[in-house]
Amino acid sequence: MRLLFITSNRLGDAVLSTSVLRHFVETRPELRITVACGPVAAPIFEAVPNLERIIRMPKQKRGGHWWHLWKSVVTTWWDVIIDLRGSATAFVLPGRKRIVLSGNDDSIHRVEQLGRLIGVSPPLMPHIWTRPADEDRANRLLPDDQRPILGIGAGANWFGKIWPVERFAEVVTRLTAPGGLLPNAHVLFLGAPDEYALSLPVIELVPEHRRTVIFGSEHLLTVEASLQKADLYLGNDSGLMHMAAAAGVPTVGLFGPSKEQNYGPYGNNGCAVRTDWGYQQIIDSRQDRFDGKTLMGTLSVDKVMDAIQQHLDQFEREKIK
Repeated sequence: MRLLFITSNRLGDAVLSTSVLRHFVETRPELRITVACGPVAAPIFEAVPNLERIIRMPKQKRGGHWWHLWKSVVTTWWDVIIDLRGSATAFVLPGRKRIVLSGNDDSIHRVEQLGRLIGVSPPLMPHIWTRPADEDRANRLLPDDQRPILGIGAGANWFGKIWPVERFAEVVTRLTAPGGLLPNAHVLFLGAPDEYALSLPVIELVPEHRRTVIFGSEHLLTVEASLQKADLYLGNDSGLMHMAAAAGVPTVGLFGPSKEQNYGPYGNNGCAVRTDWGYQQIIDSRQDRFDGKTLMGTLSVDKVMDAIQQHLDQFEREKIK
């Protein structure tokens, strides 16, 4: 029996979609799974149980990627076809059951919307499966001692969502100082290769022996295994933020020109902190989407530090229960 799972090009949306895939993995273990998604997101599915194939779908002119997908799967009978991109593909393939997301519901979180799509309430947490090799590599990259580990994602896929790097630097300094919330922490810096230069000012604040730097140099499943070892992740709204939340790490996501009610780090371990300006106020006030300026200026360091303190306190209370 076979499942075709069509999901996002974007890493963050693909991570959120694993809540749907997890349901079928855990309730239908007889299904052999094919995943179709964008090339950037594809690595996070490589350890899915009962995986037969990953079909990478780089965007092509005139919808050529959909034609390529159809040719790749049309000769197979599918017991379940799930299309979270709302295309017509599910209806022109041979199969028994079709589940197609027809649009976004901005009144609820995306994970909750996906849960409703498959009739699961409350929805399962997103989950990224890792392999022993990924976990071994993470153990080599990070220290094996009692020091806390702080994950930092100072980049994002759009400069408007990037909190000023000097504010990240101040938070890292305050968190890891003697008497801070994570004294003498080892800092795990993460991002895409093109985010390294932006992150460098905060990276250089931390001595080499107290930092691990991953900007495209490791497999995404190694990144996930590394995040699983962290005590806190702080980052802008991005795919890495969703990976951290999926890893079960206390995750503080920073929001301005995106909606935390739809895309905040999901679950009890996730916390969204937004700018003093609301989403619509930010969108209405911007002059040029491509002007290279951050739209996160009204989010202060003190507000972020307060949110981290409250979130870590809550996390500890939940652990005691």
